[in-house]
Amino acid sequence: MNLVTIATNFNLGDAGLICSRPDASGFHPVIANEMAAGWLGGNSTATLLRIQVPENEAADAKEFLAAPAA
Repeated sequence: MNLVTIATNFNLGDAGLICSRPDASGFHPVIANEMAAGWLGGNSTATLLRIQVPENEAADAKEFLAAPAA
């Protein structure tokens, strides 16, 4: 399964919030580099946190994130 990045962030808390929106709507997001940010106290200036979904969900998930939250 190929994963596609739909958003990026340096803060683990913010990445978790971004990830929760598509997750609650039936997408299957993951946060790449999550452990690295955890080791660094929640902020990862050394590596970018990437919110990713399976390739077949990427276009819809990007569109979903671009829409204003209800």
